[in-house]
Amino acid sequence: MDIEKKWQDALRNTEIMRSRLTRLFTFETTELPYVFLAESAVNHGDTVVRKGNIAVDKPLIVLPRDFPIFEGFEFKENLGLDEDIIKSFFLVRGVRFPSLKYQNLTFSLDIHEGSLKEAIKLYEESLKSKEDITSALIIGNEETWQFSILIYVAFMFSKSADEDIRRLFEKFKRDKGLS
Repeated sequence: MDIEKKWQDALRNTEIMRSRLTRLFTFETTELPYVFLAESAVNHGDTVVRKGNIAVDKPLIVLPRDFPIFEGFEFKENLGLDEDIIKSFFLVRGVRFPSLKYQNLTFSLDIHEGSLKEAIKLYEESLKSKEDITSALIIGNEETWQFSILIYVAFMFSKSADEDIRRLFEKFKRDKGLS
């Protein structure tokens, strides 16, 4: 499957069942914990459970526009694609990630012995009972999990945009002594 087909597959099959309740932080690192569920391609009837966290942070160096840094997404290992190819692919399609550092850390990769539907119900109830308002529950295909996670990050950016603009404007006014 080529990169275009993988991307289209992720767009079609990614479902954000539950997202972080609070918006992304404008001026500091935001942690985006997630539970990603997918039907197992190997053990039919079972579900792959990937738990992880994405840290969205300003890089230590100033980056040019439209130059995100993706770490820990295993593009080369799982998709056979270089990170530069991924960035170019997004750029050509008008998919823009702010020039920040996106660091994925997978905490665990397990198999739930049961259907995807059962796993969704189990994890929805678990997050609800823990009153976890920061963790996302994302459904997608096992083969394109990286794209599904990035779709979630893009969703969070769009959800946070209006608040970020307001905060940036307020900071600008404070810095210029206008407020």
